[in-house]
Amino acid sequence: MGGTSSLLRRKFIIDGEHRAVTPYRMLQECSREGLSDESEDREEGQAVDETLDLFPSNFVFDSARIQDYLALTASRIGFRRAVPPVFAASFTRGRVAKALLDALWMSGRFTLEDLALRAEWKWNTAPVGQLASLYNSIEAATSYIDALGLFLDEWTFTENPGGRSLVTFKAADADKPKLGRKRLCPAALSGDPSSWIIYIPFDSCEFRLGGSVLSEETDARSSLGPDISDADYFIDCFEVVREMVEDDIAIAGATVCDGGLLTALKGICRDVTGASVDISSIRDAYGELPVRILFSEVPGVLIQIRDMDFDYVDAELILQDIAYFPLGHPVPGNGGIAVNFDSKSGVAGILQSLLTGQVSEGED
Repeated sequence: MGGTSSLLRRKFIIDGEHRAVTPYRMLQECSREGLSDESEDREEGQAVDETLDLFPSNFVFDSARIQDYLALTASRIGFRRAVPPVFAASFTRGRVAKALLDALWMSGRFTLEDLALRAEWKWNTAPVGQLASLYNSIEAATSYIDALGLFLDEWTFTENPGGRSLVTFKAADADKPKLGRKRLCPAALSGDPSSWIIYIPFDSCEFRLGGSVLSEETDARSSLGPDISDADYFIDCFEVVREMVEDDIAIAGATVCDGGLLTALKGICRDVTGASVDISSIRDAYGELPVRILFSEVPGVLIQIRDMDFDYVDAELILQDIAYFPLGHPVPGNGGIAVNFDSKSGVAGILQSLLTGQVSEGED
């Protein structure tokens, strides 16, 4: 592969532990051609590093400031993000998932099996912790891609002295061209107030804020990131949603990744069409706090469906044992988003509010 550095062939020692496999071997074994005799894994010295510790923070998220947090996360969309060293593994798996989810909306007749991935690592290896995060990133990517039944069609690695550490993935055709270049599913909500906005997480992991845009934009320093690892569940979700896109059941769609669920919703609203949503069903299902649900970067999708298709979508998702959450409806006339996260009332609601109000949403 182009841009291969001898660094990848070194024996990595992280926190005093010898890693059994070099980064080069992991990448080649995940590639289309595999590890051939010509590209055999010749070790070229050692790379020694240690993982960084996350310093504790007293920051507490406030559910009453959700709109303020949304303004922070929405302002970052479109910018290329550096890999957070402490969360290199979860961040990288999220990048893999995002590349595949972005392909969901494109034209063509394909399944997940028809896709491959192209990867690029551009790394500043000098600071303490960066070699460890590089190893963790490559290990996370190759193991997750393999679990998805896919391969790397192409990968590159270049060192970036004095710059940022970056990793990007792009979905590509695995064999014959099937993935179209134009978007099939619109990226903006239609103004039909009777239609539904549906949220489908593509992993069964818990909502955690470590490594998220919100954590980067605040002083939260959450201690855990989402443990994105359920490849089988991702495969099932992809198959069902892709059929809905091809069959025009999904009349609008968005990838949930950078900035989380609420940021993705903001991205598909327009000045003339907003949304009114309720996440209390997600709170009930996960027993989770609102800020984590709305801003954790668990990979998933938002789709808009017609009211007449609701029963069909419900049956299909239940048949495949896929969790989904009807959030609410578009609101024509303005681009604002109203969020309700507590449908409880009376004494039970007061007690619940008191309990959740005493818990730090920044602590994982």
